[in-house]
Amino acid sequence: MTLSLNYLLVFIPMAILGSILGWNPALNFVTGSIAVIPLAGLIGESTEVLAARTGPKVGGLLNATLGNAAELIITIVAIRAGLIELVKASITGSILGNLLLVMGMSMLGGGLKNGTQRFSRARAGMNATMLILAVIAICVPALFAHALGTTASPQIEELSLGVSGVMIVLYALGIVYSFRAADSPLVRPSAEAVEPHRSLRWALVVMAFSTIATVWLSEIIVHSVESVVQQFHLTEFFLGIVLIPIIGNVAEHMVGLQVALKDNMDLSLEISVGSSLQIAMFVAPLLVFVSLFFGHELNLVFNRFELIALVAGVLVASLVSADGESNWLEGAQLLAVYVILGLGFFFLPA
Repeated sequence: MTLSLNYLLVFIPMAILGSILGWNPALNFVTGSIAVIPLAGLIGESTEVLAARTGPKVGGLLNATLGNAAELIITIVAIRAGLIELVKASITGSILGNLLLVMGMSMLGGGLKNGTQRFSRARAGMNATMLILAVIAICVPALFAHALGTTASPQIEELSLGVSGVMIVLYALGIVYSFRAADSPLVRPSAEAVEPHRSLRWALVVMAFSTIATVWLSEIIVHSVESVVQQFHLTEFFLGIVLIPIIGNVAEHMVGLQVALKDNMDLSLEISVGSSLQIAMFVAPLLVFVSLFFGHELNLVFNRFELIALVAGVLVASLVSADGESNWLEGAQLLAVYVILGLGFFFLPA
Protein backbone atom coordinates (compact mmCIF):
# COMPACT_ATOMS: atom_id res chain seq x y z
CA MET A 1 0.00 0.00 0.00
CA THR A 2 1.30 3.43 -0.87
CA LEU A 3 2.49 5.82 1.81
CA SER A 4 -0.14 8.37 0.79
CA LEU A 5 -2.87 5.91 1.73
CA ASN A 6 -1.19 5.24 5.08
CA TYR A 7 -1.78 8.86 6.02
CA LEU A 8 -5.53 8.29 5.69
CA LEU A 9 -5.46 5.94 8.69
CA VAL A 10 -5.83 9.04 10.90
CA PHE A 11 -9.46 9.19 9.80
CA ILE A 12 -10.24 5.92 11.63
CA PRO A 13 -10.24 7.45 15.16
CA MET A 14 -11.93 10.57 13.78
CA ALA A 15 -14.82 8.55 12.36
CA ILE A 16 -15.21 6.46 15.51
CA LEU A 17 -15.01 9.51 17.77
CA GLY A 18 -17.52 11.36 15.62
CA SER A 19 -19.94 8.46 15.86
CA ILE A 20 -19.61 8.26 19.63
CA LEU A 21 -19.95 12.03 20.15
CA GLY A 22 -22.86 12.37 17.73
CA TRP A 23 -21.26 14.58 15.09
CA ASN A 24 -23.10 15.53 11.92
CA PRO A 25 -24.00 12.24 10.15
CA ALA A 26 -22.73 13.61 6.84
CA LEU A 27 -19.34 14.31 8.45
CA ASN A 28 -19.34 10.80 9.90
CA PHE A 29 -20.09 9.42 6.44
CA VAL A 30 -17.19 11.30 4.89
CA THR A 31 -14.64 10.44 7.59
CA GLY A 32 -15.80 6.82 7.71
CA SER A 33 -15.60 6.49 3.93
CA ILE A 34 -12.08 7.94 3.81
CA ALA A 35 -11.01 5.66 6.67
CA VAL A 36 -12.14 2.55 4.78
CA ILE A 37 -9.80 3.34 1.87
CA PRO A 38 -6.50 2.55 3.63
CA LEU A 39 -8.12 -0.42 5.40
CA ALA A 40 -9.04 -1.92 2.03
CA GLY A 41 -5.42 -1.42 1.02
CA LEU A 42 -4.20 -3.17 4.18
CA ILE A 43 -6.54 -6.11 3.57
CA GLY A 44 -5.15 -6.38 0.05
CA GLU A 45 -1.55 -6.10 1.24
CA SER A 46 -1.99 -8.74 3.95
CA THR A 47 -3.66 -11.00 1.40
CA GLU A 48 -0.61 -10.61 -0.84
CA VAL A 49 1.66 -11.62 2.03
CA LEU A 50 -0.47 -14.69 2.78
CA ALA A 51 -0.49 -15.55 -0.92
CA ALA A 52 3.30 -15.33 -1.08
CA ARG A 53 3.68 -17.53 2.02
CA THR A 54 1.21 -20.22 0.97
CA GLY A 55 2.34 -20.81 -2.62
CA PRO A 56 0.88 -19.90 -6.02
CA LYS A 57 -2.19 -22.17 -5.92
CA VAL A 58 -3.45 -21.30 -2.44
CA GLY A 59 -2.29 -17.73 -3.03
CA GLY A 60 -4.43 -17.52 -6.14
CA LEU A 61 -7.39 -18.81 -4.14
CA LEU A 62 -6.82 -16.15 -1.46
CA ASN A 63 -6.61 -13.40 -4.07
CA ALA A 64 -9.79 -14.70 -5.68
CA THR A 65 -11.84 -14.84 -2.48
CA LEU A 66 -10.51 -11.83 -0.55
CA GLY A 67 -10.00 -9.39 -3.41
CA ASN A 68 -13.20 -7.49 -2.59
CA ALA A 69 -13.35 -8.11 1.17
CA ALA A 70 -13.89 -4.46 2.15
CA GLU A 71 -16.82 -3.99 -0.18
CA LEU A 72 -18.29 -7.34 0.86
CA ILE A 73 -18.25 -6.22 4.50
CA ILE A 74 -19.93 -2.90 3.67
CA THR A 75 -22.70 -4.60 1.67
CA ILE A 76 -23.37 -7.20 4.38
CA VAL A 77 -23.77 -4.42 6.94
CA ALA A 78 -26.11 -2.62 4.51
CA ILE A 79 -28.20 -5.78 4.08
CA ARG A 80 -28.54 -6.10 7.84
CA ALA A 81 -29.77 -2.49 7.91
CA GLY A 82 -32.33 -3.28 5.18
CA LEU A 83 -30.71 -1.07 2.49
CA ILE A 84 -31.30 -3.58 -0.28
CA GLU A 85 -31.38 -1.06 -3.14
CA LEU A 86 -28.07 0.37 -1.94
CA VAL A 87 -26.55 -3.13 -2.10
CA LYS A 88 -27.88 -3.80 -5.59
CA ALA A 89 -26.57 -0.46 -6.79
CA SER A 90 -23.13 -1.17 -5.31
CA ILE A 91 -22.98 -4.49 -7.18
CA THR A 92 -23.74 -2.74 -10.46
CA GLY A 93 -21.38 0.12 -9.64
CA SER A 94 -18.51 -2.22 -8.79
CA ILE A 95 -18.79 -4.12 -12.06
CA LEU A 96 -19.03 -0.93 -14.12
CA GLY A 97 -16.37 0.88 -12.09
CA ASN A 98 -13.78 -1.82 -12.70
CA LEU A 99 -14.62 -2.32 -16.37
CA LEU A 100 -14.94 1.33 -17.36
CA LEU A 101 -13.30 3.56 -14.73
CA VAL A 102 -10.29 1.44 -13.74
CA MET A 103 -9.66 -0.06 -17.17
CA GLY A 104 -10.20 3.36 -18.73
CA MET A 105 -7.75 5.11 -16.39
CA SER A 106 -5.20 2.33 -16.91
CA MET A 107 -5.41 2.46 -20.70
CA LEU A 108 -5.39 6.25 -20.73
CA GLY A 109 -2.42 6.60 -18.37
CA GLY A 110 -0.50 3.66 -19.81
CA GLY A 111 -1.14 4.81 -23.36
CA LEU A 112 -0.02 8.38 -22.73
CA LYS A 113 3.21 7.15 -21.14
CA ASN A 114 4.03 4.05 -23.18
CA GLY A 115 2.13 4.39 -26.44
CA THR A 116 0.28 1.36 -27.77
CA GLN A 117 0.31 -1.43 -25.18
CA ARG A 118 -0.19 -5.11 -25.87
CA PHE A 119 -1.67 -7.91 -23.81
CA SER A 120 -2.85 -11.49 -24.25
CA ARG A 121 -5.65 -11.59 -26.80
CA ALA A 122 -6.62 -15.13 -25.81
CA ARG A 123 -6.88 -14.18 -22.14
CA ALA A 124 -8.96 -11.12 -23.03
CA GLY A 125 -11.32 -13.32 -25.03
CA MET A 126 -11.75 -15.73 -22.12
CA ASN A 127 -12.43 -12.82 -19.77
CA ALA A 128 -15.01 -11.39 -22.18
CA THR A 129 -16.81 -14.73 -22.38
CA MET A 130 -17.01 -15.00 -18.60
CA LEU A 131 -18.27 -11.41 -18.32
CA ILE A 132 -21.01 -12.02 -20.89
CA LEU A 133 -22.03 -15.19 -19.07
CA ALA A 134 -22.19 -13.30 -15.77
CA VAL A 135 -24.35 -10.54 -17.25
CA ILE A 136 -26.72 -13.10 -18.79
CA ALA A 137 -27.12 -14.73 -15.38
CA ILE A 138 -27.83 -11.35 -13.77
CA CYS A 139 -30.39 -10.43 -16.46
CA VAL A 140 -32.47 -13.62 -16.21
CA PRO A 141 -34.20 -12.88 -12.86
CA ALA A 142 -35.01 -9.32 -13.97
CA LEU A 143 -36.53 -10.54 -17.25
CA PHE A 144 -38.53 -13.14 -15.34
CA ALA A 145 -39.77 -10.47 -12.91
CA HIS A 146 -40.76 -8.26 -15.84
CA ALA A 147 -42.76 -11.14 -17.33
CA LEU A 148 -44.58 -11.67 -14.02
CA GLY A 149 -45.08 -7.96 -13.46
CA THR A 150 -43.77 -8.09 -9.88
CA THR A 151 -40.47 -8.28 -8.01
CA ALA A 152 -41.86 -9.74 -4.79
CA SER A 153 -42.95 -13.16 -6.04
CA PRO A 154 -41.66 -16.30 -4.22
CA GLN A 155 -40.71 -17.68 -7.63
CA ILE A 156 -38.36 -14.73 -8.18
CA GLU A 157 -36.68 -15.35 -4.83
CA GLU A 158 -36.25 -19.03 -5.68
CA LEU A 159 -34.95 -18.17 -9.15
CA SER A 160 -32.42 -15.74 -7.68
CA LEU A 161 -31.22 -18.41 -5.26
CA GLY A 162 -30.96 -20.93 -8.08
CA VAL A 163 -29.04 -18.58 -10.36
CA SER A 164 -26.77 -17.59 -7.48
CA GLY A 165 -26.05 -21.23 -6.74
CA VAL A 166 -25.12 -21.92 -10.35
CA MET A 167 -22.83 -18.88 -10.47
CA ILE A 168 -21.03 -19.88 -7.27
CA VAL A 169 -20.58 -23.43 -8.61
CA LEU A 170 -19.14 -22.02 -11.84
CA TYR A 171 -16.89 -19.76 -9.80
CA ALA A 172 -15.69 -22.78 -7.81
CA LEU A 173 -15.05 -24.68 -11.05
CA GLY A 174 -12.96 -21.72 -12.19
CA ILE A 175 -10.91 -22.04 -9.01
CA VAL A 176 -10.40 -25.77 -9.67
CA TYR A 177 -9.44 -24.98 -13.26
CA SER A 178 -6.89 -22.46 -12.01
CA PHE A 179 -5.09 -25.23 -10.13
CA ARG A 180 -4.44 -26.95 -13.46
CA ALA A 181 -4.00 -23.99 -15.78
CA ALA A 182 -2.28 -20.64 -15.48
CA ASP A 183 -4.88 -18.59 -17.37
CA SER A 184 -8.11 -18.84 -15.39
CA PRO A 185 -10.00 -15.54 -15.56
CA LEU A 186 -11.41 -16.04 -12.06
CA VAL A 187 -8.14 -16.18 -10.14
CA ARG A 188 -6.09 -13.02 -10.24
CA PRO A 189 -2.33 -13.10 -9.81
CA SER A 190 -0.62 -11.07 -7.13
CA ALA A 191 -0.88 -7.38 -7.90
CA GLU A 192 2.39 -6.28 -6.37
CA ALA A 193 5.65 -7.71 -5.19
CA VAL A 194 5.46 -8.35 -1.45
CA GLU A 195 8.06 -6.82 0.83
CA PRO A 196 10.26 -9.68 2.05
CA HIS A 197 10.30 -8.58 5.71
CA ARG A 198 6.52 -8.99 6.09
CA SER A 199 5.85 -12.05 8.23
CA LEU A 200 2.87 -14.38 8.30
CA ARG A 201 2.04 -13.14 11.82
CA TRP A 202 2.06 -9.55 10.55
CA ALA A 203 -0.35 -10.48 7.77
CA LEU A 204 -2.77 -12.24 10.13
CA VAL A 205 -2.74 -9.42 12.69
CA VAL A 206 -3.19 -6.71 10.06
CA MET A 207 -6.00 -8.62 8.35
CA ALA A 208 -7.80 -9.16 11.66
CA PHE A 209 -7.44 -5.48 12.64
CA SER A 210 -8.47 -4.24 9.18
CA THR A 211 -11.51 -6.51 9.06
CA ILE A 212 -12.76 -5.49 12.52
CA ALA A 213 -12.17 -1.81 11.79
CA THR A 214 -13.92 -2.09 8.42
CA VAL A 215 -16.97 -3.68 10.06
CA TRP A 216 -17.11 -0.86 12.62
CA LEU A 217 -16.69 1.86 9.99
CA SER A 218 -19.24 0.18 7.73
CA GLU A 219 -21.80 0.51 10.51
CA ILE A 220 -21.02 4.23 10.71
CA ILE A 221 -21.27 4.68 6.94
CA VAL A 222 -24.51 2.73 6.55
CA HIS A 223 -26.25 4.48 9.44
CA SER A 224 -25.28 7.87 7.95
CA VAL A 225 -26.69 7.15 4.47
CA GLU A 226 -30.19 8.50 5.13
CA SER A 227 -28.86 11.81 6.45
CA VAL A 228 -26.44 12.17 3.53
CA VAL A 229 -29.24 11.53 1.05
CA GLN A 230 -31.38 14.25 2.63
CA GLN A 231 -28.62 16.79 3.23
CA PHE A 232 -26.98 16.62 -0.20
CA HIS A 233 -30.13 15.81 -2.19
CA LEU A 234 -28.64 12.61 -3.54
CA THR A 235 -30.39 9.30 -4.02
CA GLU A 236 -29.51 6.15 -2.13
CA PHE A 237 -29.16 4.55 -5.56
CA PHE A 238 -26.47 7.04 -6.66
CA LEU A 239 -24.52 6.57 -3.43
CA GLY A 240 -24.51 2.83 -3.97
CA ILE A 241 -23.63 2.83 -7.63
CA VAL A 242 -20.84 5.44 -7.58
CA LEU A 243 -19.50 6.23 -4.10
CA ILE A 244 -19.59 2.88 -2.27
CA PRO A 245 -17.69 0.93 -4.99
CA ILE A 246 -15.03 3.65 -5.22
CA ILE A 247 -14.61 3.72 -1.43
CA GLY A 248 -14.03 -0.01 -1.22
CA ASN A 249 -11.72 -0.31 -4.20
CA VAL A 250 -9.55 2.83 -4.36
CA ALA A 251 -6.40 0.99 -3.24
CA GLU A 252 -6.88 -1.70 -5.88
CA HIS A 253 -7.70 0.91 -8.53
CA MET A 254 -4.41 2.66 -7.84
CA VAL A 255 -2.49 -0.60 -8.28
CA GLY A 256 -4.18 -1.20 -11.63
CA LEU A 257 -3.11 2.23 -12.84
CA GLN A 258 0.42 1.85 -11.48
CA VAL A 259 1.10 -1.43 -13.28
CA ALA A 260 -0.32 0.02 -16.51
CA LEU A 261 2.12 2.92 -16.22
CA LYS A 262 4.86 0.27 -15.90
CA ASP A 263 3.69 -1.16 -19.25
CA ASN A 264 2.18 -4.32 -17.76
CA MET A 265 -1.30 -4.23 -19.25
CA ASP A 266 -1.85 -7.97 -18.78
CA LEU A 267 -1.71 -7.55 -15.01
CA SER A 268 -3.65 -4.29 -15.10
CA LEU A 269 -6.50 -5.92 -17.00
CA GLU A 270 -6.47 -8.89 -14.65
CA ILE A 271 -6.98 -6.51 -11.74
CA SER A 272 -9.91 -4.66 -13.33
CA VAL A 273 -11.64 -7.52 -15.14
CA GLY A 274 -10.86 -10.06 -12.42
CA SER A 275 -12.45 -7.83 -9.81
CA SER A 276 -15.58 -7.42 -11.95
CA LEU A 277 -15.85 -11.18 -12.32
CA GLN A 278 -15.45 -11.65 -8.58
CA ILE A 279 -18.28 -9.23 -7.88
CA ALA A 280 -20.61 -10.73 -10.49
CA MET A 281 -19.92 -14.44 -9.92
CA PHE A 282 -19.01 -14.63 -6.24
CA VAL A 283 -19.86 -11.55 -4.18
CA ALA A 284 -23.36 -10.90 -5.61
CA PRO A 285 -24.50 -14.56 -5.40
CA LEU A 286 -23.00 -14.88 -1.92
CA LEU A 287 -24.92 -11.82 -0.75
CA VAL A 288 -28.17 -13.40 -1.97
CA PHE A 289 -27.60 -16.32 0.40
CA VAL A 290 -26.25 -14.14 3.23
CA SER A 291 -29.39 -11.99 3.11
CA LEU A 292 -31.47 -15.00 4.18
CA PHE A 293 -29.93 -14.78 7.66
CA PHE A 294 -30.96 -11.13 8.19
CA GLY A 295 -34.62 -11.24 7.16
CA HIS A 296 -34.03 -8.77 4.30
CA GLU A 297 -33.98 -10.98 1.22
CA LEU A 298 -31.81 -9.80 -1.65
CA ASN A 299 -32.77 -10.93 -5.13
CA LEU A 300 -31.02 -10.41 -8.46
CA VAL A 301 -33.73 -8.23 -9.97
CA PHE A 302 -32.01 -5.05 -11.14
CA ASN A 303 -33.79 -2.10 -12.74
CA ARG A 304 -33.77 -1.61 -16.49
CA PHE A 305 -31.22 1.18 -16.48
CA GLU A 306 -28.81 -0.96 -14.48
CA LEU A 307 -29.21 -3.86 -16.91
CA ILE A 308 -28.68 -1.60 -19.92
CA ALA A 309 -25.60 -0.11 -18.26
CA LEU A 310 -24.17 -3.56 -17.46
CA VAL A 311 -24.72 -4.83 -21.00
CA ALA A 312 -23.22 -1.64 -22.45
CA GLY A 313 -20.23 -1.74 -20.10
CA VAL A 314 -19.40 -5.37 -20.82
CA LEU A 315 -19.89 -4.87 -24.57
CA VAL A 316 -17.64 -1.80 -24.77
CA ALA A 317 -14.94 -3.35 -22.56
CA SER A 318 -14.99 -6.55 -24.63
CA LEU A 319 -14.73 -4.67 -27.93
CA VAL A 320 -11.87 -2.48 -26.68
CA SER A 321 -9.82 -5.49 -25.51
CA ALA A 322 -10.67 -7.83 -28.40
CA ASP A 323 -7.59 -6.96 -30.50
CA GLY A 324 -5.05 -7.49 -27.71
CA GLU A 325 -3.90 -3.85 -27.90
CA SER A 326 -4.79 -0.65 -26.06
CA ASN A 327 -4.04 3.04 -26.40
CA TRP A 328 -4.91 6.28 -24.63
CA LEU A 329 -7.89 6.98 -26.92
CA GLU A 330 -9.55 3.69 -25.99
CA GLY A 331 -9.01 4.57 -22.34
CA ALA A 332 -10.68 7.94 -22.89
CA GLN A 333 -13.60 6.20 -24.59
CA LEU A 334 -14.13 3.89 -21.61
CA LEU A 335 -14.01 6.84 -19.22
CA ALA A 336 -16.49 8.75 -21.38
CA VAL A 337 -18.96 5.85 -21.19
CA TYR A 338 -18.54 5.74 -17.39
CA VAL A 339 -19.18 9.50 -17.06
CA ILE A 340 -22.26 9.31 -19.30
CA LEU A 341 -23.69 6.42 -17.29
CA GLY A 342 -22.83 8.25 -14.06
CA LEU A 343 -24.78 11.28 -15.21
CA GLY A 344 -27.70 9.05 -16.02
CA PHE A 345 -27.57 7.46 -12.59
CA PHE A 346 -27.34 10.90 -10.94
CA PHE A 347 -30.50 12.18 -12.61
CA LEU A 348 -32.40 8.90 -12.34
CA PRO A 349 -35.33 9.50 -9.96
CA ALA A 350 -35.38 7.58 -6.69
